[in-house]
Amino acid sequence: MPDFSFETEVADQGYTAVAGVDEVGRGPLCGPVTAAAVILDPDHIPEGLRDSKKLTDRKRRLMYTQIMETAMVGVAHASVAEIDEINILQASHLAMVRAIANLPKPADFALIDGNRAPKNLIIPSTCVVKGDDRSLSIAAASIVAKITRDDLMLELDAQFHGYGWAKNAGYPTKEHLVALKSLGVTPHHRRSFKPVHNILYQKNK
Repeated sequence: MPDFSFETEVADQGYTAVAGVDEVGRGPLCGPVTAAAVILDPDHIPEGLRDSKKLTDRKRRLMYTQIMETAMVGVAHASVAEIDEINILQASHLAMVRAIANLPKPADFALIDGNRAPKNLIIPSTCVVKGDDRSLSIAAASIVAKITRDDLMLELDAQFHGYGWAKNAGYPTKEHLVALKSLGVTPHHRRSFKPVHNILYQKNK
């Protein structure tokens, strides 16, 4: 279970606004990559907070509501066009930097999920591998990012039927791949991703 030890250690160094940062959406064939930055209130941490992937959708949404009510939250995206232009890793980092900038109170330190921090981050940071399973702030960010992106994919699913985005969130499930071949590529598909690229350019093979 994640705890508050990373945040406490950083706070002991004199930092007063420590943000956990995580992203979701690197693997899907469509839609943006979404990041969240969360500064938890140590006195009001939602009970049962953990990695979003280990929660049911119902529990995740309950956690999301509690986080939004008790913490400072910044959310941001990097678009499909940006993903195709600068690659998914750099787009993920761009979304993270934007999420930190969107916090209602400036963060002075960031705990970044993973092993690489964005190069253009202007505040000190520490990378935490599997951070959403180790840091409560990163776990909170993982929940906010996932709910935000899932809801966006629900909206897109209502506009583009047949791809199953309401269930697969754009990931390359069998249903999605079959629909991609039969229904074609939408404006929301990432053209730099191999399954999409192959369909677009198969005539040139």
